[in-house]
Amino acid sequence: MDVGKTAVSTVLAPLLTPLLTLLLAGEIVDVDTWGMLQSILYVVIAPILAGFLIQKYFPAFTRKAVPYLPAFSTLMITAVVAIVVSHNASKLLTGGLVVVLVVVLHNLSGLGTGYLMGRILGMSEAKRRAISIEVGMQNSGLATSLAALHFAAYPMATIPGAVFSVWHNISGALVARLFTARKETQT
Repeated sequence: MDVGKTAVSTVLAPLLTPLLTLLLAGEIVDVDTWGMLQSILYVVIAPILAGFLIQKYFPAFTRKAVPYLPAFSTLMITAVVAIVVSHNASKLLTGGLVVVLVVVLHNLSGLGTGYLMGRILGMSEAKRRAISIEVGMQNSGLATSLAALHFAAYPMATIPGAVFSVWHNISGALVARLFTARKETQT
């Protein structure tokens, strides 16, 4: 994954997400931009800063923990997906196939657009793949928590994030497999 693009995306998210939400939905719903900014700082930026501090002040612990972090991360993602889906099961049933279809199309268009833009810009295959995944795999947990916290008056607002929490794990695995298969046939 291209660390620079991921870092820029992460740093800009607390500012751009509330502003874009205000611009795109502010006429229809009340948007608490300051509250959203704070929520994103707590959910995204605070854990990153905590990680930097732990790495800096406890390097021996960090070296010992690193081999276990992928498994820990997988367990935490699974737990988040299970929580999101279980809390939204009844809403998922009433949201229906239209929401699932829109989420799938949104995700696939992000994956495809990211790859296509990398190709148009003449980037290497590895960078195209990284951008494809970066654009296609956005933070569904953040979307769901922002919807639950800041749009509680709209109970269906959490549904797309909940569906995406499940779907992006499926599509991400499929795209990774596709990229691996293409790489194997090219060598």
